[in-house]
Amino acid sequence: MRLATFNLLHGRSLTDGLVDPDRLAAAVTALDADVLALQEVDRDQSRSGNLDLTAIAARALDAPEHRFAAAVVGTPGEQFRPLTHDDDGHGEPLYGVGLVSRYPVRSWQVTRLRPAPVRSPVYVPGPGGGLVLLRDEPRVVLAAVLDTPHGPLTVAATHLSFVPGWNALQLRRVVRALRALPAPRILLGDLNLPAGPAALLSRWRPLGRRPTYPAGEPRVQLDHVLADRRGLDRLPPVTAVDTPLSTISDHRPLIVDLG
Repeated sequence: MRLATFNLLHGRSLTDGLVDPDRLAAAVTALDADVLALQEVDRDQSRSGNLDLTAIAARALDAPEHRFAAAVVGTPGEQFRPLTHDDDGHGEPLYGVGLVSRYPVRSWQVTRLRPAPVRSPVYVPGPGGGLVLLRDEPRVVLAAVLDTPHGPLTVAATHLSFVPGWNALQLRRVVRALRALPAPRILLGDLNLPAGPAALLSRWRPLGRRPTYPAGEPRVQLDHVLADRRGLDRLPPVTAVDTPLSTISDHRPLIVDLG
């Protein structure tokens, strides 16, 4: 069973700044993941050609199950607003996380996280980027209970706040929310926390420790695959970990093979 998490940067290449659906599909196909968590995912955004990036990823993996969960309506860094309910934003640009599975899904669960109340300095890559003060946006956790060859498995995708301290509080909330779902449990995503704090705060076991950011010469691990220690004995052992350079994004994907 191959698990992967990938912050897509809405499918944009740092080389030419473009979002090409064929290039995105090829990048996802190369991961060959059975379960793929996606962050910084667009749907109906003009900057990414009004595409549904989660659906493109699902087709690339020939995965029958996929879902997109919006965190905001609009475009982060520009104009956006929180969702008022799960069906809000129909026909408007959306931004959030995605989860793709080759295994059948028994059930889905969405948990919403409030934004930090303060602006925080963030480095924005590319032309016109640099260090900017950004308003945090709401975050979302998308969880699924899967039927796998190893039995039921809860997996979740999220992208936590870039605001120090606030992301730590969010991670503790995510752990509490996932504990209501069946074990074993695995959290995949960009936690905006290094490996040590992510493991310490969650008290879950990292299944792969590799730097993932920035993509060209990774120095820090922001992208994680964490397993709840409760039920961990029901998971097959980790056999391989990889962070291949992709043709898109400023993050590297993190791939973990089990069994």
